[in-house]
Amino acid sequence: MGLVSGLPAPAEPRLRACPAPSRRAQPAVMAEGSGGSGGSGGSGRGPPCPGAASAFRRWEQLRRRAATPWARGLLAAAAGLGLLYAVLRVPLRLRDGLAAVTVFLSTLTPKFYFALTVTSSFISGLIFVFEWWHFRKYGTSFIEQVSVSHLRPLIGGAESSPPAPAAFLAGENDTSRQNMPECKVWRNPLNLFRGAEYSRYMWVTGKEPLTYYDMNLSAQDHQTFFTCDTDALRPSDTVMQKAWRERNPQARIKAAYQALELNNDCATAYVLLAEEEATTIVDAEKYFKQALKAGEMIYRKSQNCHSQSPQHEAQLRRDTNVLVYVKRRLAMCARKLGRIREAVKMMRDLMKEFPLLSMLNIHENLLEALLELQAYADVQAVLAKYDDISLPKSAAICYTAALLKARAVSERFSPETASKRGLSTAEINAVEAIHRAVEFNPHVPKYLLEMKSLVLPPEHILKRGDSEAVAYAFFHLQHWKRIEGALNLLHCTWEGTFRMIPYPLEKGHLFYPYPSCTETADRELLPTFHEVSVYPQKELPFFIHFTAGLCSFSAMLALLTHQFPELMVIFAKACFGTLLLPFIFTVERIEDLLLSSPWHQLTSVTGQCIFHDSLILFL
Repeated sequence: MGLVSGLPAPAEPRLRACPAPSRRAQPAVMAEGSGGSGGSGGSGRGPPCPGAASAFRRWEQLRRRAATPWARGLLAAAAGLGLLYAVLRVPLRLRDGLAAVTVFLSTLTPKFYFALTVTSSFISGLIFVFEWWHFRKYGTSFIEQVSVSHLRPLIGGAESSPPAPAAFLAGENDTSRQNMPECKVWRNPLNLFRGAEYSRYMWVTGKEPLTYYDMNLSAQDHQTFFTCDTDALRPSDTVMQKAWRERNPQARIKAAYQALELNNDCATAYVLLAEEEATTIVDAEKYFKQALKAGEMIYRKSQNCHSQSPQHEAQLRRDTNVLVYVKRRLAMCARKLGRIREAVKMMRDLMKEFPLLSMLNIHENLLEALLELQAYADVQAVLAKYDDISLPKSAAICYTAALLKARAVSERFSPETASKRGLSTAEINAVEAIHRAVEFNPHVPKYLLEMKSLVLPPEHILKRGDSEAVAYAFFHLQHWKRIEGALNLLHCTWEGTFRMIPYPLEKGHLFYPYPSCTETADRELLPTFHEVSVYPQKELPFFIHFTAGLCSFSAMLALLTHQFPELMVIFAKACFGTLLLPFIFTVERIEDLLLSSPWHQLTSVTGQCIFHDSLILFL
């Protein structure tokens, strides 16, 4: 049966129907076909062959491609090179020069090839070392950076795309602004004391734990928190305004004592002495208690007259900042001195008294103190309040939530048992919480698992960066160790997070995409002797692979040339001959073409005439 309407299949395959001829050609075709018997027999022509139509289409495509600017430029360049060769081949004796090059290469000794390979290996090795150093220091390839910034504009620059509508650009900018968060630096809520902790570390180790960038940010914070426009009305505050701008610690301490001589109730002077002059936590606590007494008195005065003018409102904000700062540092002193319940009470009272100052992240201090008390129910209550989608996340919130869920299953967790029977609901929740925390900050697990050494946390941190990971692990590692099996569960599951995150990191899985600017900011926040953790790991640039391969290959050739000089000379000659073979073949073909052309005969006759006239004049 046939494939269409049940008709029988034809005995012979039929050709495809060709396009119908035009109306003017139809009568001739019909007239030729009507002379013989049968519909299509006789001497009449059939429809044109389909192969001709396909060949015509290919020709049209080729002609269209040849009409493009780059094809015309290529043809013009080829014609220009051919004409240049035809004009200069006799004066420059290109054929003789090519023969001389071939003879020169055949007369080279093994010593030349050995020196060539050794020099090439040495130079490529130097380039490789420089490229590697530049990549480790700046994160980019030097050759690639130079080529992008200097050579691309000379070649032609980036292709320009047609301008998009203004509304589309505005929407795109808004979307990118939402999806690509800036690397904002935050004040570390658990930062240490400069005099009692950072300075003592420097005295013992001889290493500076704080960077200039970090201390500069702290100076800006102090000027923002502890100064206002009305400081010029009070001599002590004027002195302290200058003290916060001083770079030398001794000059700052001296200015604080000068302020206390002018006003014994200057709270900011006591704050500076507690932070920088006190060498122990006990001494710092004494200074902060004096600052609290003076700060509360000034705060009550500012409350009574804050509505009189905008200057008084600014003074009230300054006095509020001083009071909150002092109470928070007193709570941290109590925590460090072992009075944990007292510290928890002070933090709770502070959060109730000033609920609008949640940006100071006092709840992270509270979480750490509650974990030290092993009050896990209270920790869960704090997380329920602050682990909200509308609030900015932090490593402390994400990893503390993972720790609480891991605590429920970690004691009985075993990888072998879980692989046989599968994960229970509680274990799945714990693993998902760990994956969520690792996606937010992938640097923390290496510090918790002690795969990387810790340093003192900086005074400022970058959320989702290595600085935040150092700050979290420095205070919370003991809490993970206290829960049996928690670190084992983390060790077995944390690397599975990276299989769920899309690559390359265009979009996150549970959070916004991981920012690409964390490495630069962390290098400025963390000390130079600390090896900054980088995520995602950058792939080595092409030029590092290329220079390493070139150096290794050249060194191998030098060694083989030194061991087997005769064989390597034969090999080198064969390689050079193979490389020159296409060029020699092209020159010979051009020579044959020129010898048979009228242009060559005309130039040869003209050359002979010129030579003959010159010879006559010379004689």
